[in-house]
Amino acid sequence: MADEVWAVGEAYEAYVGRWSAPVARRFLRLLDVPAGRRWLDVGCGTGALTTAILKLADPTEVVGVDPSEGFLATAEHRVTDPRAAFHVGDARSLPLPDRSFDAVVSGLALNFVPDPARAVAEFARVAAPRGVVAGYVWDYAEGMAITRFFWDAATDLDPAAAALHEGRRFPLCRPEPLRELWTGAGLTGVRVEALEVPTVFNDFDDYWRPFLGGQGPAPGYTASLPEDRRRALRDLLRTRLPTHPDGSIRLAARAWSVRGFTAPA
Repeated sequence: MADEVWAVGEAYEAYVGRWSAPVARRFLRLLDVPAGRRWLDVGCGTGALTTAILKLADPTEVVGVDPSEGFLATAEHRVTDPRAAFHVGDARSLPLPDRSFDAVVSGLALNFVPDPARAVAEFARVAAPRGVVAGYVWDYAEGMAITRFFWDAATDLDPAAAALHEGRRFPLCRPEPLRELWTGAGLTGVRVEALEVPTVFNDFDDYWRPFLGGQGPAPGYTASLPEDRRRALRDLLRTRLPTHPDGSIRLAARAWSVRGFTAPA
């Protein structure tokens, strides 16, 4: 299996990070949390959701937690608002006290946690009474066209690549598994909704270049290929992607959001 790396913030931004900001904004509009609340962003990565919270939700504080020091370095460089603080930490064992945040959120990260049920139990633990606990993940199986085109082409050239497809590896990224995860943590009023954002590439090179950055399953697989096979994959993708007369490639990305509430005190 190709090695997966999630550590270099700039490479992640070029790959899928650039679509994190628009989906974060749509997610926060769904939550509609009042101003002046304390937020926790678990798996904050390079800070896209934290940035959106600061701009849209008028919080008193946002704490970001992530296991990657490289991602946190990027987040700290990008987010200079004094209301934000970042800490290295594991979603399964948050270094934070009980009932301390009005909103606990996680963006595009939960499917990478080895024990997501334990993580969501931690989200509920640190949420205040009647606090909102929410998250969202890419719909890798059907709604993430960027990677679906890639893996379909890769699998046609190398059937073994099918085992690396995120749609197969992350069954959590569907409505019912997410709903069950939230209700299993004792959260109430659970709702699952789709979040869709356009993903527009200037040209084929704009689409292909991020797959050479080594961040995540698809770029990791690309990096593992010898040059001739990498070239064959590139050329096959070039023939399959829907390219407009101006050279642009316009795809769509769908995420599933889930939210629920802790019990009153």
